Amino acid sequence: MNIIGMMRLANQQILHPTAPTAAEVVSRLGAIQGQDYPGAKWSIGLRLPGSTDAQIEQALADLQIVRTWAMRGTLFLMAAPDLRWITDLLAERQIAGYATRYSQLELDEPTMTRANDIFVRALAGGQHLSRSELFTALELNGISPAGQRGVYMLQRAALDGLIVQSVMQRRDTTFRRIDEALPGLKSKPRDESLAELARRYFTTRGPVTLADFTWWSGLSAAEAREALALIRSELVEETIDGRRYWLPPGQATVSDVAGPIVHALPGFDEFVLGYKDRSAALDRQFADRICPGGNGVFYPTIVVNGQIVGTWKRENKKKAVSISVEPFTSLTAAEYAAFTDAIQPFGAFLGLPPVMAGV
Repeated sequence: MNIIGMMRLANQQILHPTAPTAAEVVSRLGAIQGQDYPGAKWSIGLRLPGSTDAQIEQALADLQIVRTWAMRGTLFLMAAPDLRWITDLLAERQIAGYATRYSQLELDEPTMTRANDIFVRALAGGQHLSRSELFTALELNGISPAGQRGVYMLQRAALDGLIVQSVMQRRDTTFRRIDEALPGLKSKPRDESLAELARRYFTTRGPVTLADFTWWSGLSAAEAREALALIRSELVEETIDGRRYWLPPGQATVSDVAGPIVHALPGFDEFVLGYKDRSAALDRQFADRICPGGNGVFYPTIVVNGQIVGTWKRENKKKAVSISVEPFTSLTAAEYAAFTDAIQPFGAFLGLPPVMAGV
């Protein structure tokens, strides 16, 4: 049994979920990866037993949960009340980091300001517009969204605290104005924000290293150390296999069990992407199997007793969802049986019975 992996499953609310709502799931974690929209919904669903895809979608439509470029220039989901203070804490560093890319795309500050104004006007009065519609608004006002220009302008407007993503419209992202859709959002003093972000991370993903938090948050090394120092008294420090880890106090003891504990995680789940160093739960020789060629696309994973042992895929049919597995080596009969049990909640989440391919 992988002790670190099992402890992380417990702290991440996967092993023994207790959050009552989708928004609370996300709030406890601070933020969760949101690049893969369907997978991000299942990341919430597996931590909220009995929930459905439609319910998570409704929480997004109601803006209880929002999707935005929160950290490291990539998409995350977070609870709406956390949007302002997290963005205020992290946006300036991200914007500064894009200076070269902005220059390459010929996106100077006057252009960014004009684009922000265009987005705000287009979304006024409660408008709920798709990315394509906002790109059209740019073109009508003489700004080209060609190539990656449009995406970087949308991202900048989000980092400037003006717009936020909502649900997908077919395969197109939709956006709303923050000041109209979520009035009254509050920021926090910098020290409070640093402490709270660290608190959410260290208490829900431990055991973790400081380097894990620094990478995940996108803070500078100095800022991350400062954030940890602010909550150090709330955490427990342990040395495991010669490495220094931080975790919440009162960590439940994780011991061997009679049978395998198996989970079917989506791609991009925080159990994988919540850490800079994933070797505690993933043998380095198999890293390429969950993210081929390091291309940034992470496959759904099979986790047995806290260890990532393979990947799985789904194919939605009219009356069922077909599930195929690709273990790194092989699954025992007991592990395979446990996986077929673990995939049942995913089928219920989608409202489609899961059928194992090749069976």
